[in-house]
Amino acid sequence: MSVLDEILTAERDVLVSRWKTAFDRDPPPRVHTSLLRRVLAWQAQVESSGLKALLPRPAQPKPSSAAYGLCPGTRLLREWQGATYEVLVLPQGFEYAGKTFTSLTAIARTITGTPWSGPAFFGVKR
Repeated sequence: MSVLDEILTAERDVLVSRWKTAFDRDPPPRVHTSLLRRVLAWQAQVESSGLKALLPRPAQPKPSSAAYGLCPGTRLLREWQGATYEVLVLPQGFEYAGKTFTSLTAIARTITGTPWSGPAFFGVKR
């Protein structure tokens, strides 16, 4: 019996076990058995055909400071409600008040206490 035949005839608990083995996690809650079968069949075909090796690796995201064309060491100044705030651009993010942040938006939210676009708050354009 082939792997695909086994998947098509397996009980739900066997499919859940196969899912955990294939994806290192539980399947989504309340997922229909037919969807489990389709995804597991697709996964089995990918593994048996060697397609996984041919797929490109996911692109690594750019550090958020590079996304705005900011060089590490650049200091961003912003006056807000009578106080001046300074942010240092790092190779992998930003530093504000002695803490490292991955985005300007997180810093803008920390400063204002409300949702803000970080680039808009600091006047940075992509």
